[in-house]
Amino acid sequence: MRIKKSYKFAFKTSLLITAVLTLSMSVFLYVYYKVEWLAMLSFAIFCYTASFFVIQYRVQNFIYRRVKKIYDDLKLLESTSFSKERITTDMATLTEEIDKYARGRKLEIETLKVREEYRKEFLGNVSHELKTPLFTVQGYLETLLDGAVNNEKIRDKYLDRANKGVERLIYIVKDLDMITKLEVGDLRLDIEKFDIIELVKNVFELFEMKATKKKISLIFDMDYETPILVKADKERIQQVLTNLIVNSIKYGREKGTTEISVENLIKNKVIIRVTDNGEGITAENIPRLFERFYRVDKSGSRKEGGSGLGLAIVKHIIEAHDEKIYVESEFGVGSEFSFTLEKAE
Repeated sequence: MRIKKSYKFAFKTSLLITAVLTLSMSVFLYVYYKVEWLAMLSFAIFCYTASFFVIQYRVQNFIYRRVKKIYDDLKLLESTSFSKERITTDMATLTEEIDKYARGRKLEIETLKVREEYRKEFLGNVSHELKTPLFTVQGYLETLLDGAVNNEKIRDKYLDRANKGVERLIYIVKDLDMITKLEVGDLRLDIEKFDIIELVKNVFELFEMKATKKKISLIFDMDYETPILVKADKERIQQVLTNLIVNSIKYGREKGTTEISVENLIKNKVIIRVTDNGEGITAENIPRLFERFYRVDKSGSRKEGGSGLGLAIVKHIIEAHDEKIYVESEFGVGSEFSFTLEKAE
């Protein structure tokens, strides 16, 4: 059985007080009144008992009041880690709990600082992405209003460019809406069985012309003669493949390749790899690739179009399926993005 430290303190202090008082009183009373030793023993017992309870009560309450004030001042009682526990008056335990609380608050502050930096960067990126097409559209419309509308050739050209700017704005807003829904879990997945090989072929057909312009070959790593059935949201997985293949074409090397492979990973999983021999990505940029609007190119300009949300959407779609996405890249050599899906029986 563990004895409270306050009891140990009271025991030792009472013993010391009793010893001093009894010794003093015994000498005094023996010299002047010849008191017997039995009376002195009774006095010692009474003195010790009274001292023990008085000291214990005072120490316990003295410490408790101040410890409670520490709890109240730090608002530890509002914390989930302390609200369900009794206030302890043991200094070692209290110090340990306060240290644990301080470490937790420090971690929270550091996390908030990181989030604040991320928020500032995100808002700056959103502002940049929206500002460019808005100013473009505004410039063309102002030119038309200033008189160019009367020139049919210029009018048609500027209206077409303004329309493209509006389409880019719509594209960005739609992607922002989708990623918001994915992050809050508000986007419902329509899970079905489908052939992943057939889906890849469909995406290849959609971007065959875009790839041909850069003389990039869209190929499989081998001939897949039999279907590979998976369970997922077909439309969303097509969006994943679209984003990954479009990126490989955008940043691919002229006369290069974009290769798709589908491999058995474990009993009920397959892994789909999208590999290219394009520009590649430096190691310091890889951890932030899936952030919204994150740029590998720090110049602030985009050589290629897009909302800047493609990889962030890809990541959220894959995670919404409770699957994983991976990236491996070597600058100047190429990149490989891969993700897992559940096989259909």
